Order: sequence, then structure tokens, then C-alpha cells
Amino acid sequence: MEIPYTITPRPDTGLFNAKAGIWLFLASEVMLFGALFTSYILLRIGADHWPHHELDVPLATLNTAVLITSSITMVMSWASLMEKNFKKYRVYMGLTFLLGVCFLIIKGFEYTHHFSTGETPNKSTFLAIYFTLTGLHGLHVIGGMIVNGYFWGPGSKMWKTQPERFTNRIEVAGLYWHFVDLVWIFLFPVLYLL
Repeated sequence: MEIPYTITPRPDTGLFNAKAGIWLFLASEVMLFGALFTSYILLRIGADHWPHHELDVPLATLNTAVLITSSITMVMSWASLMEKNFKKYRVYMGLTFLLGVCFLIIKGFEYTHHFSTGETPNKSTFLAIYFTLTGLHGLHVIGGMIVNGYFWGPGSKMWKTQPERFTNRIEVAGLYWHFVDLVWIFLFPVLYLL
């Protein structure tokens, strides 16, 4: 027995099941990151003195460009499937994965610098918040890379048997990836520029 609405949209929402599910999941993620952003803002506004820490703005700017580019390649991977071009999909999904690796490597250099200079989470409220927010974001990037890597590799077998369902899965993975990028677009100015 096949579960209904795995490929065709539900008549009540206009969404297939996985897309409805990812929107519910992303709503919970918005609440998680929203609570953390709000906590940071309230702590900063309420502090008599806020410690200043030098963050590497050029490196963070490069990471922003990397993630924005990865969002483009993610859309292109889905668009390639819509065009029934699996080879092009593999190229764009591979690029999305590699850009995720680049983001994590750059973040690793930044973390290494902080730890080598003694800037650890226990040194100040700002550093505790910085490492919490960027670390949680990094875990989300890793989660997205696991999903994208699966759909690039073993999960891509679904394309041969259920191409429409596979295309839906890539769209859902893309929604998650765009959310991760959007979180960084908020993190970057709030932590690095303010």
C-alpha cells in the first residue's frame, strides 16, 4: 500500500507530505534560533558594559559568500532534476556539498584562532553566545551536508525508479539548506558587525 500524497500535493494544503513536514520542522527551528537571538539581544541591551572581541569580519564575509553560492547551486540541482538532467543535478549537488565543506573549514580556522588566543566560551558572555550560535549553526550545516551527500550518493538510486518523488526530496532538502543559509545571514551582521 502506498502512502497518499508522497508525490502529488494534498488537496487541502497544496503540499506533498514531505514538504508539509519540512515546513513544520523549520517552524520549530525558527523558534529555536529565534529564542537564542532574542536572548542575545536582551543580554546585550541590558548589559552596563558589553565586552568587545575582535571577530574576523573578512573571513565571515567569505563564509557568507560561500553559503549564498551554495544556495544557488542547491536551486540549480533541483532545477536540473525538473529538466530531467540527472548529470547536471549531480554536478550542482556535488558543488553544494563541497561549498558546505568550505564553510566548515573556514569556520574551523576561525575557531582555531579563537582557541589559540584563549578566547573560549567561558571568558565572556559574548563568547559563550558566539560559540553557541555559530556552533549550533555549524551542526545544522553538517546535518544538511549529510542529507545532501546521501541524495548525491546512495539515495540517488530513487531517480531511476521514482524520479518525481526524488525531485520532491531534493526540493525539501533545498528548503532546509536555504533555512541554514538564512540563519547565517542573520548571524553574520548580529555577531560580526554590531
